[in-house]
Amino acid sequence: MGTDDRGLAEPVGAVKEEGILDDEETSPIEEVRLTVPTTDDPSLPVWTFRMWSIGLLSCALMSFLNQFFSYRTEPLIVTQITVQVASLPVGHFMARVLPRTRFRAPEMLGGGEWSLNPGPFNIKEHVLISIFANAGFAFGVGSAYAVGIINIIRAFYQRQISFFTAWLLVLGYGWAGLMRKYVVEPAHMWWPSTLVQVSLFR
Repeated sequence: MGTDDRGLAEPVGAVKEEGILDDEETSPIEEVRLTVPTTDDPSLPVWTFRMWSIGLLSCALMSFLNQFFSYRTEPLIVTQITVQVASLPVGHFMARVLPRTRFRAPEMLGGGEWSLNPGPFNIKEHVLISIFANAGFAFGVGSAYAVGIINIIRAFYQRQISFFTAWLLVLGYGWAGLMRKYVVEPAHMWWPSTLVQVSLFR
């Protein structure tokens, strides 16, 4: 394995263009460089019927199961890794059995062609399905924090919370989107727990 001019190991599958690696995409953390590739294959289909169907189903199922079991004295948490492992054979099965017939979308939707089965199940579909499941898993905590607050107000304080007040709890997602530039996109911001999932994809 080669090193760059700083003596750092190059990421697996890194492609040098004119001998220079893109510093913006290269993480300064060695574990990340060795686990996460910085290359992309733009020919792989992403927004497929398989991705949407498995992804939405996994998100709904994870949300229901984790919220349902969160009311137990000893909550049962179904993790995102479960969907990550289970969706791989399901995706390959759908790639084998779905028809490859091509359809034409109406002009108001762009008029492009699409198919229920654009080809083999690929890593991009698998990653997006896992992101859907992670949203249903409340990003690692099982049930949504906001629902816990609503439950406490009703169960312990015998008060009703208005729909508008409950809706304001969604502002956290807005803040998460605003902070993405500072806590997600920089190469030096890394989340060690996600490296396990990335390794499993590869």
